[in-house]
Amino acid sequence: MPLAIDFEKLFSLFTYDKHDPLLFGSSLFLFFFLFVLIIQRLFSNQKVLRIYSLLFFSLFFYYKAAGFYLFLLLFSSAFNFIFGRLIFESKTAFLKKIFFTIALLVNLGLLGYFKYTNFFLQIINDLKLGTIEPLDIFLPIGISFFTFKALSYVIEIYLEMLEPIKSFRDFSLFIFFFPNVLMGPIDRASAFLPQIEEDNPITRADVGRALFLISCGLIKKYAIADYISLNFDERVFGFPLRFTGVENLIAVYGAALQGYCDFSGYTDMALGIGLLLGYKLMDNFNRPFKATSVGDYWRRWHLSLSTWLLDYLFKPLQISFRSMRKWGTALAIFITFFAVGLWHGPNWTFIAFGLLHSLYLIVGMFTQPVRRRYTDKLKITGTKFHKFFQVVFTFHLLAFTAILFGSPSLQYTLDMMHQIFTYFHPEVFPQFVQAYTTVFIIIVFGYVVHFLPKSVEEKAQNLVIKMPVVLQAVLFAVVIWIVVQFKSAEMMPFIYFQF
Repeated sequence: MPLAIDFEKLFSLFTYDKHDPLLFGSSLFLFFFLFVLIIQRLFSNQKVLRIYSLLFFSLFFYYKAAGFYLFLLLFSSAFNFIFGRLIFESKTAFLKKIFFTIALLVNLGLLGYFKYTNFFLQIINDLKLGTIEPLDIFLPIGISFFTFKALSYVIEIYLEMLEPIKSFRDFSLFIFFFPNVLMGPIDRASAFLPQIEEDNPITRADVGRALFLISCGLIKKYAIADYISLNFDERVFGFPLRFTGVENLIAVYGAALQGYCDFSGYTDMALGIGLLLGYKLMDNFNRPFKATSVGDYWRRWHLSLSTWLLDYLFKPLQISFRSMRKWGTALAIFITFFAVGLWHGPNWTFIAFGLLHSLYLIVGMFTQPVRRRYTDKLKITGTKFHKFFQVVFTFHLLAFTAILFGSPSLQYTLDMMHQIFTYFHPEVFPQFVQAYTTVFIIIVFGYVVHFLPKSVEEKAQNLVIKMPVVLQAVLFAVVIWIVVQFKSAEMMPFIYFQF
């Protein structure tokens, strides 16, 4: 019997489908990545071919994820490469500033057009200033990430922290690199570009660590984040008034864990994939729910974005407002976190999310001396009890912002808060555990693992590194099996794809 080949289906594997983008964890991505690894191995002694093949695969990956917005990515690469050189070669400070301003306006202008045009049109309509139909604009996946990555390059050249790279090929790989082009980490050019020219042999330890990271990422995303979302959180956040306050509160705890596992799961996979290709990317998370303050949280959460904003927005603003002393710092915090809210998306919930974080930080800054005086008086400063209280209190401040992050509108946020504070009904908790036993176990498991000492993770990682290859393969097969048991029939996109 002749082998029947469905050429139409075969062709679809190489074309863009907006309903089926290429995602980490999909079977298509697994075959794609195995093929990339084989090609990289074949070209291991031929650096030029290795780089060009990685460029090609990165472009194909972005095309499968975002379609013809691939040309926007190509434009971003070419534009920032050219303007980086123009800024560096400017003969006068005035000309240098002109080129830098153009680079900022074009990068932020493109980001603003795709991300915020319809949001501002809606504001105009809501204020009765006109009746304007929304434009047919589709947000390119990863635009916030690759725009900030490209901006870091031109900013560092402008600040004379970096000299422009001569190779457009290498700069393009920095922008296109498929493990982090869609959702970060937002690596700096100064950290990534030298790795292209260096010979970075992939060691046995790298392979073991990569396997550990990819396994953790798969479990976080598909066995924890997606399961909680599909089987409980989506129901509560979609119809909060149908549930009691205790169920809404558990959904908030679930949403906080889901958001962390979804995003850090992607980061873990990106870091692991990068290691297998010979590149070390920036880690994005450091157990954020163990933070003892909101400021500490931002030193643990989405580190590539928070350090980007700290270096390129907050510090310049703080210097500009230094004559205002603490109020100047407060204003810099307010502007920075307003930008954080806008960066996350064109929705009042995200703006409120950013402003609430700024309020936490500003209030914390002004009350810090008073709080310290009281803890010193009670002789609990630095004690385990004090730290425990700080962690629990900070977590609940952050959990409230998770309501804003997960709600489709501010009204839904108010509805959830109303249920939690006026319709709590703790007697429903046993019924919840009985009805959602697996969800409850996964939420508890997720938080227990998160709060384990870091040494436990390090020991587990070292154990995987030292395993024989056969045992590593068995471990990965078990992880795949676990993921398959939990995974939904349809791939759920990563939350941060919308940013």
